[in-house]
Amino acid sequence: MRKSYARPAGLVHGPDARQLITEGRGASLGGLSTIAYTLVEEIDRDGTEVSRRFTTGRLPRQTVVPPFLSPDRPLIMGIVNVTPDSFSDGGLNAQAERAIAHGIQMAKEGADILDVGGESTRPGSEGVPEAEELRRILPVIEALAGQGLTVSVDTRKANVMRVALKAGARIVNDVAALTYEPAAMQAMAEATCPVILMHAQGDPKTMQLSPRYDDVALDVFDWLEARIEACVAAGIARARIVADPGIGFGKSFRHNIDVLRQFTLYHALGVPLLMGLSRKGFIGALTGEKQAGNRVNGSVGGAVWSALNGAHILRVHDVKATVEALAVAQAVADPDQSGL
Repeated sequence: MRKSYARPAGLVHGPDARQLITEGRGASLGGLSTIAYTLVEEIDRDGTEVSRRFTTGRLPRQTVVPPFLSPDRPLIMGIVNVTPDSFSDGGLNAQAERAIAHGIQMAKEGADILDVGGESTRPGSEGVPEAEELRRILPVIEALAGQGLTVSVDTRKANVMRVALKAGARIVNDVAALTYEPAAMQAMAEATCPVILMHAQGDPKTMQLSPRYDDVALDVFDWLEARIEACVAAGIARARIVADPGIGFGKSFRHNIDVLRQFTLYHALGVPLLMGLSRKGFIGALTGEKQAGNRVNGSVGGAVWSALNGAHILRVHDVKATVEALAVAQAVADPDQSGL
C-alpha cells in the first residue's frame, strides 16, 4: 500500500518566524505563533520502500490551537504518580497527602496541568483493579482541583475517567488511546473535556519484550491517525484531541530516538502534540544514569528539544528545572516575548 506523508522542516523561531508567517514565506508549526517551518520533507512509502525529498510545500492539515492550550509556549504537565511501583520515584508519593503536597509544589514551580495517575504503566507492570485505582486518585484529584488547579487523570478505564471528571479533573490522558475498554470511547464521546491519545505497541506488561516496526516514525503516525479518525467518527470533536507518540511505550532505544528526531512529522496529524520523555530508559542509556530519579539533566534536554520542535504540552517530573531551562531557550529564540 502506497502512502504519502509530510514532515515540516527548516524551522525558524521568534520574530523571524512571525515575519515569515506574515509574509507567507513560512507557515505556523502546529498553529504556534512562535515557530515557522519553511520546508516540507515529502515522504512516500510503498511497502518497505521509503523515499524522501524536501520541497517548499505546506501541510495538508493545519493545527488550530484550542483555548485550553497556548499558541505562544508549551504547557507544562507535572506528573503526580499515586502508585507504590512508579518507575520514576519508587512510590514516593503513593500516599494521598504526599501526592497532594507534591502537586501543589509543582504548581508553584510553574506546572500548568497536574497529571494524576493511580496505575503504573512502567514496562513489566501489572494492572490494578478499578476500585483500587479510584481509591488512590480521587482524594488527590479532589484536593488539587479544589485549589483551583488544572488536573488531568492518567487512566485507561472508562469508569475511572467518568468518576475523575466528576471529581474535578478537566483532561483525560489515556496511554491506550481509548482502546483498553470499548466503553472508554463512549465515555469520552459523552464528555466535553480534552483527551490525550498516546501510541503504545502492546500493553505495559509485554511492550518492551521485542518491539518491531517497518518504519517506527511512520508506523506511529499511521496508528495515531487511525485513532484520531476513529474518535472523530465516534463523536469526539477533533478540537478536543491531543496526540502523544508514546516515547518508551513499545519502543527500543533506537525507536525512541527516531520518533523524537522526526517529531515534527506528527504536526501533520492536525492536532496538538504532547511529548512525555521525562526520566525514561533511553535517557538513562544516553547519559549513563541508571537511577530514573537522577535523569533530570537528560530529561530537561529532551524537553527543550521538544519545545523547539513545536510540542504543545511537555509531561515532566522535574517542573522547576524544565521551566527554568525553557525560559532561557525561549528568551534566546524570542527575546520580544521574554518580558525583559
